[in-house]
Amino acid sequence: MNANLIRNKLVGDEQERAVSPVIGVILMVAITVILAAVIAAFVLDLGGSVGQEAQAGVTIDVDESEEEIQIQITSLGNSDHVNISGATDDATNSSLSDPASQNMTVGDTATLTSANLTSTSGTVTAVAVIEETETETQVASEDFDF
Repeated sequence: MNANLIRNKLVGDEQERAVSPVIGVILMVAITVILAAVIAAFVLDLGGSVGQEAQAGVTIDVDESEEEIQIQITSLGNSDHVNISGATDDATNSSLSDPASQNMTVGDTATLTSANLTSTSGTVTAVAVIEETETETQVASEDFDF
């Protein structure tokens, strides 16, 4: 058995050996381009246009025996303020007649009675608002039935 023939079959001749370095160079260029695109995306902050949800901590307690709803803002998170709205059987998303239920901030407490509500049953909803991006997110809601 001739060792040169076996070596030529395993290694290949002069033309076949040139394929591997060409493929290696193409792969290295592709990896470099992809890496440059990822770094450019972070540096130029191309992902910064993705919006964020408004966050706030709100506690809503319904006392059906007293016919009142107490709403307390415990934290604002990334929101500027919290608005309270009511959805009743008669009107959906109607604003409450109590002006104190708008633009609430940390520590504010609103007590709603049947005089503030348009119906004796429905849902009270707290909506966190980011004014800069005009983002509104529902952060709490509670059903009531007096």
